[in-house]
Amino acid sequence: MYGYLLGWVQAVISYPASVAALAIAFATYSSFFLPMNDLQQKLLAVGILIFILIMNAISTKCGGVIQTIATVGKLIPVVGIVAFGLLSDLAPGFSGIHTSVSGAGFGVAILGTLWAYDGWIGVTNMAGEMKNPAKTLPRVISIGVVFVIIVYVLFNVAIFQVLPYEAIVSSKTPGADAAEALFGNGGGAFITAGIIVSVLGALNGYLMTAARVPQAMGEKGQIPFSQSLRKIHPKFQTPANALIFQSVLAIIYIFSGTFDTLTDLLVFVLWIFFTMGVFGVFILRKKMPAEKGRYRVPLYPLTPIIGVVGGLYILVSTIISDPVRSFVGIGITLVGLPIYFYMNKKKDV
Repeated sequence: MYGYLLGWVQAVISYPASVAALAIAFATYSSFFLPMNDLQQKLLAVGILIFILIMNAISTKCGGVIQTIATVGKLIPVVGIVAFGLLSDLAPGFSGIHTSVSGAGFGVAILGTLWAYDGWIGVTNMAGEMKNPAKTLPRVISIGVVFVIIVYVLFNVAIFQVLPYEAIVSSKTPGADAAEALFGNGGGAFITAGIIVSVLGALNGYLMTAARVPQAMGEKGQIPFSQSLRKIHPKFQTPANALIFQSVLAIIYIFSGTFDTLTDLLVFVLWIFFTMGVFGVFILRKKMPAEKGRYRVPLYPLTPIIGVVGGLYILVSTIISDPVRSFVGIGITLVGLPIYFYMNKKKDV
């Protein structure tokens, strides 16, 4: 049941909301070149989402090509801002920060950054297409998360070296603002274009992996419209219906919220399951003792204890600081329960 609810959350909240948030980010950074109001930005977000949908529906290779190009392209603005930003003395760095956050507020602040590391879970959706997932998955996830941490920290330190604290807080596009401060209008435009390419790659990656969840649930008859969602396109050999399903939900989310609202909602809900998943390590160790060839947890049981305590702190802090949004996320998750029991009863009949 808990596994089903995670699939439900990923299918109806997490992935489509992530896709929507990235489409909004794409439109927001595009306004650097073409000023747009909120409605125009949302229409552009829908347009780029439909383009990515078509590319992934036509061929998985098309999505792969977009991902490869975007992966290379995204390194250009990041390296540029980090390399020149760390050597800059335009702003006083961290000395201008006087705001202190403690208690529950600190947990909410952490939640706001965790979406930057959320990509690791998407890799697991492709496990069925890997030759040796038992060996490949831990390596890919570990290297990927560590790499993102290093880049994310360096990128933020560089921005604080370039922009005053107040300017960072008030800006929707601090990366673009830092690039313009470092390189002028021309350099800022070049770096911003690179950021747009980066966002495009993330959008493509999320939609590509997102479709695998409802498609897999459809194969098991675990979700409404399973007959349609499970189908692979006879010509293109892609989960086209599942891709369309995720895109329709994402479009609804685009018109219903902002980037921060969407990411905070989806990250809170996901961390309920991430925390449960880490706690599940204790259950696995009891039912299936460690054996050669099985997955191993370094420094067990210290590692999962830290994971559970940290996860609970973030969740409780968010509920205390933002109860409305927290209970909305929990409510959407619990909606999956009657669907779970209905689909099970339907299969039994």
